[in-house]
Amino acid sequence: MKSLALNHLHKTYFDPYAGAQVTAVRDLDLQVEPGEFVAVVGPSGCGKTTLLNMIAGFLPASGGQILVDGHPVRGPGPDRGVVFQSFALFPWKTVLDNVAFGPKMRGMPRAEREALAREFLELAGLSHAAARYPNELSGGMQQRVGVVRALANHPDVLLMDEPFASVDAQTRMTLQEELSRIWQERRTTVVFITHDVSEAVFLANRVVALSKGRVLAEVPVPLPLPRRWESLLNDETFKSLSAQVLQLVRSA
Repeated sequence: MKSLALNHLHKTYFDPYAGAQVTAVRDLDLQVEPGEFVAVVGPSGCGKTTLLNMIAGFLPASGGQILVDGHPVRGPGPDRGVVFQSFALFPWKTVLDNVAFGPKMRGMPRAEREALAREFLELAGLSHAAARYPNELSGGMQQRVGVVRALANHPDVLLMDEPFASVDAQTRMTLQEELSRIWQERRTTVVFITHDVSEAVFLANRVVALSKGRVLAEVPVPLPLPRRWESLLNDETFKSLSAQVLQLVRSA
């Protein structure tokens, strides 16, 4: 578990369609504690995905600093795992080999990395799918493989960019419960990008609302763990927090 600090972060770029410089992130400060699950919400164009890509090291900052446990981010690295909206699995590799890929790149011996991959597949309820290929899995199962593949590389920070947006509503709720359960067991530091207010409140310890590239507000989520949709749908605290976050997003 490692901390994440964003200090006076700034990102501008040239938009060829507008023919002008655009500011996507402006003087943004955010502290994420070790083992914390932070969900970032906001309207389209508020800088959510740009922020995640900067933390991942895919985009350089125009100003400010990103620190993982006090060490500056200067590009992509294994200390930050990323789960995208698309499944991004290797179609020619089995599920087991997909999950073992990161440890393999780190030089872990085959027997050790396969044992590690099986451990994470069991954690996600996917042991029975180890020998299958991605095209033999449902969308929900593919996304679970994507999550545990990132976790198997033991990142200090897990970055998730709307990972459940492409699956149906019922599968999405199941995946949210699975992610919450896995996070409770592993306590990896997580930054989760979403447009879905209910998803943010269900998953996070804290919801951060962005507006025009800045932090508009931070909402603590004191709901007890573990969380299940059946018990939260009619929970007054959950509904109140969701309404509060929705109001922030609509005002952004």
